Amino acid sequence: MLLGLTGGALFVLARVGTPLALQRLALFRVRQIELVGVKHLAPDAVIAALRLSPDASVFTDTRLLSDRLRGLAGVAEAHVVRRLPGVLKVELHEVEPAALAPGGARGGPLVAVDAEGRALPFDPARTGLDLPVAAAADRGVAGVLALVQSVDLALFQAITSARGSARGDVLLELGPRHVLLGRDAGPEVIRAVALVAQDLAAKRRPYVELDARFAKQVVVRRKASAGSGRGGGSGGGGGGGGGT
Repeated sequence: MLLGLTGGALFVLARVGTPLALQRLALFRVRQIELVGVKHLAPDAVIAALRLSPDASVFTDTRLLSDRLRGLAGVAEAHVVRRLPGVLKVELHEVEPAALAPGGARGGPLVAVDAEGRALPFDPARTGLDLPVAAAADRGVAGVLALVQSVDLALFQAITSARGSARGDVLLELGPRHVLLGRDAGPEVIRAVALVAQDLAAKRRPYVELDARFAKQVVVRRKASAGSGRGGGSGGGGGGGGGT
């Protein structure tokens, strides 16, 4: 019985102690860092966030390294795995940018913002971000844009700019056309707008504005409404569930 316990103890010590001993071997020094999923963040910033010493080993606690990366602005999730003998693989999931908006309290160069309207450390010029331009880093506007992005990517990619309307709603500009949405719009509203827009395009029916602020209907207008800040009266109505 004593022999069995001693053998078990030695086995545990071997498993726990071996990586500590191997950390001192030059063979297991980190010689390469692979970045996976890094699209908008600067690679140097990701590597710096690991805070590795010059003689760091691949047996460094990968959970600690993953936590350090999760603390980096613009990172939604991160995992670090080791590949022996000398590679650390960083798997990142970045925060999805929703819009470009003027930076700073008084405006400034355009910065990427997330669904909460928070600035992200992404350089639009370096990564070529193609996003709608929001008039301000408004949480409500950014949230609506993020919702459109998740529900209908084609509709999102057609949006050129967005801003809050005079009535507190959200105005999306798709070139010469507009879409009016409530800030509390849900996925079903976005899908209804997309279906109406597709139906109008298929039938080659001209319009200027789609107003989806009403329950279970999308109003189609030939002229922009006063709520869009462009003037003009209603030129048509929409039926329930996205009718025209």
